[in-house]
Amino acid sequence: MSPLPRIDQRLAVGTGRRLVPGGPQVSPAEARQVVDSLYRHAARAAGHVREVTGLDAPQDSQVLVVDRRRWIEANVQSFSTLLAGLAEPSPGRRSGSSSASVQMGALLSYLATRVLGQYDPFAAQQGVPGRLLLVAPNVLAVERQLGVDPEDFRLWVCLHEETHRVQFGHARWLPDHLRLLLADVLAQADLGDPEVLGRLVRRLRPGARRGDGSLVDLLTTAEQRERIDAITAVMSLLEGHADVMMDRVGPDVVPSVRTIRHRFTRRRERGGPDRVVRRLLGVEAKLAQYRDGARFVRHVVRRVGVDGFNTVFTSPQTLPTLEEIHQPRRWLDRTR
Repeated sequence: MSPLPRIDQRLAVGTGRRLVPGGPQVSPAEARQVVDSLYRHAARAAGHVREVTGLDAPQDSQVLVVDRRRWIEANVQSFSTLLAGLAEPSPGRRSGSSSASVQMGALLSYLATRVLGQYDPFAAQQGVPGRLLLVAPNVLAVERQLGVDPEDFRLWVCLHEETHRVQFGHARWLPDHLRLLLADVLAQADLGDPEVLGRLVRRLRPGARRGDGSLVDLLTTAEQRERIDAITAVMSLLEGHADVMMDRVGPDVVPSVRTIRHRFTRRRERGGPDRVVRRLLGVEAKLAQYRDGARFVRHVVRRVGVDGFNTVFTSPQTLPTLEEIHQPRRWLDRTR
C-alpha cells in the first residue's frame, strides 16, 4: 500500500473555512451569553456525570467554546498529529498531499455544521491530555430548531461531552488503543489516490444504487474492515454510554430532558436533502452507533449494574467486539 501523504494544514484549514457556511445571526451580546452559558454548564456537568457514571477522572482537560471555523482548525491540527507518524516525507507526494488536504477541508466543512460538541483525546499538548470542544453556533441553531429550553439543552449537550471526557480520563490507555487501530487502517489507505475521487463521483451520480456504501467503504479493503469493526465497536460503546448517562441525570437536573430527548432523536432519524451526503460520509453509520451502543449499555446495566458495566473500561481485552455490541449477553458471558 502507498504511504499516506502529509496533510498541508494551511490548505486544509483554508479549504474548510472557505466552504463552511456561517451560523445563526446573533448580536454580540447574545453571542457572549451563549458562550458564557456553555462554559458554565460544562463546569456544572462534571459533578453530575461523575455521580451517574461511577467513573472518576481528573479535571485536567481544556474546555473550549468555539465557532465552526475554529472547530475545523482544531480538527485539522488533531488529524495532522494523528497522521504525522504515517505520512510520507518524500516531495514526490506533494500532489497527493494537496488532494488529501483539500478532501479533509471539504469533509470538515460539512461536519462543522452538524457537530454540537466533541471530546478530542488526540490533542494532548504540554501535559494536557485532551480538549473538550463545544460548537456554540450549532448548539444555538439546534435549540432554536427544536424549540427547547436553551439552558436545559446546553447542559444536556455538556453532559454528553463530559461523559466522553470522563471515559478517556478514567481509561488512560484508551486514546493509545484507538490510535493504534486507526494507524493500522490509515497506513493502508492511499487518501491521495485520484481514483478515490473518481469512485466517489460515481457514487454521487443520479441513478447510483441506494445500497452503495459510505466513503469509508470506498477507502478500505476487506482486511481493513476488520480493524474498522473494532473501531466501530469502541465508538458505539462510547457514544451509547454517553447517550444513556446524559439521560440518567434526570429531570431534577434537566427539567425538560424527556422533551429534549424525544425531539432530538426525531431530528437525528429524519431524512432530508443531504441524505446521500450523510450516507457517503458515514454519518448515518454514526447515528446507528448511538442506537446500538445505547442498547448494549442499557442491557448490561440492567443485568450487572453500573459498577459491573464499568469493567468495560478496565483494558482493551474488556472492550466489546462489534458482535458483542449487538449481542450483549456474549460480552457478559466472556467477561464474567
